[in-house]
Amino acid sequence: MTNSIREIIQRHSRPLSPQPTVTPSRHRSLGAIDTVLFDIYGTLLISGSGDIGGGDAAARATALAEALQAVGVSLRHAPEAALKQWYEVIQGRHRQARESGVEFPEIDIIEVWDEALAGWTSQHWIPATEVDPAVLAVEFEVRANPVWPMPGMVPTLNRLRQTGRRLGIISNAQFFTLEIFPALVEQTMDRLGFDPDLQFYSYRYGQAKPGQAMYRLAVDALRKRGISPEVVLYVGNDMRNDIAPAASCGFRTALFAGDARSLRLRPGEPLCDGVKADIVVKELADLLHCLG
Repeated sequence: MTNSIREIIQRHSRPLSPQPTVTPSRHRSLGAIDTVLFDIYGTLLISGSGDIGGGDAAARATALAEALQAVGVSLRHAPEAALKQWYEVIQGRHRQARESGVEFPEIDIIEVWDEALAGWTSQHWIPATEVDPAVLAVEFEVRANPVWPMPGMVPTLNRLRQTGRRLGIISNAQFFTLEIFPALVEQTMDRLGFDPDLQFYSYRYGQAKPGQAMYRLAVDALRKRGISPEVVLYVGNDMRNDIAPAASCGFRTALFAGDARSLRLRPGEPLCDGVKADIVVKELADLLHCLG
């Protein structure tokens, strides 16, 4: 299964380049930083749609029809209607989670595809057949949201690791996110230097950013190692999802402003009131200058 998912990602991936932004860099020395935590989409990875789950509705409808064809299923109904039902499954699961007290819910995408497939089958929109929802999820994602490593990602991670700093992840993600890195740079997250105990992916917890659940888990994991928030740097491309919750936990923050597709400044967003990133970088390698 893992090999087939990686092969799908490799087959559909093409080099992408960041789109320039007008947001100016703002560098300064951050002093002693023990640990650097990263967002993934729009920070470590160029995201063709700007973020996981983003993108144009018409393009996503086409991606859905093509993904079903790729797993041997012919859609007998308008892909726009099928996509609408797929979103309704997600919205229904979000609604249930909010009713149970989760402010910013996250879905397990395999469960969503399972439910959507059952609905389309019952309506005779697709023939009754066995489909692996994990494979279908990947076939859809590579079409709806193409990704590519951000320039300088691997050298920057290598250099941070060589300086003895711990690396971690806090990201809105799905199971296939972890397969992108071995597919495109031939290294797993662990091999890239990310501490297994400092990797927090939203699909595992049922809670997404900008909620603070994963940030609090990171704070607790770091404190068990004697690491306080003020010597931790969080790097992300979204003022609401990344910078605001990270700062509220006491982390130092770096806004990554290197790609116009995914830079989210969020002017007027209440969660960002009074929030300012400690530094703004337009290339990942710039982090090294601010960390000494």
